[in-house]
Amino acid sequence: MAIARYPSFVIDCPDAAALATFYGTLLDWPVKASDGWAEIRDTTGQCICFQQVEDHTPPQWPGQQVPQQMHLDVMVEDLDEAEPQVLALGATKPEHQPGTSFRVFLDPAGHPFCLCVD
Repeated sequence: MAIARYPSFVIDCPDAAALATFYGTLLDWPVKASDGWAEIRDTTGQCICFQQVEDHTPPQWPGQQVPQQMHLDVMVEDLDEAEPQVLALGATKPEHQPGTSFRVFLDPAGHPFCLCVD
């Protein structure tokens, strides 16, 4: 028997509503935002939350002076097709790309995330 169950994952950021909108659009999950807090949730209840933090310092990629500490991997059918779509949402693509079956991007708050294919 499990000790706990997965209720949510929380990401610190400078603007909770804006980052929730970015990931909500990316995953097609509805956004719910209030003062300094936002969340996106799929139809099964899986949830990613966003907590607004004053003076947020984004991680550096690929440098480690401010380590990434976490990142999200999301699955896509085609990297070439998904890339311009996430860039249009506000992601940026760093020059350093360490793999071929995934691509690293930075969300609008500077957190690394990867588009991955099987």
